[in-house]
Amino acid sequence: VQLQASGGGLVQSGGSLRLSCTASGSIFRINAMGWYRQAPGKQRELVASITTGGNTNYADSVKGRFTISRDNAKNTGYLQMNSLKPEDTAVYYCNFRREFGRVVPGTPIYWGQGTLVTVSS
Repeated sequence: VQLQASGGGLVQSGGSLRLSCTASGSIFRINAMGWYRQAPGKQRELVASITTGGNTNYADSVKGRFTISRDNAKNTGYLQMNSLKPEDTAVYYCNFRREFGRVVPGTPIYWGQGTLVTVSS
């Protein structure tokens, strides 16, 4: 298993969760990391991404509430989710690729298994 995601669960509106995604070192070291989510009946969307150098980007819907980070010593990335809302309910997927925002020819894209986040009102 190259990617292992965890941390989802059921939380009340306003609560917090932290998602984790551990990758093999060969994947983690050279790739940017992102978190996508897919709600029922909706398309998968990019929530946040972080480069190998630590530069971050967020979807407008989560700015100020979610924080993406990576621990290079542990080959693990995180998504800290605060002030959760019912509309954040989705399956969350970690993703590693050379760059977010453009296709880099010849480079692989890696997906973790999804982890379900449910926010009750």
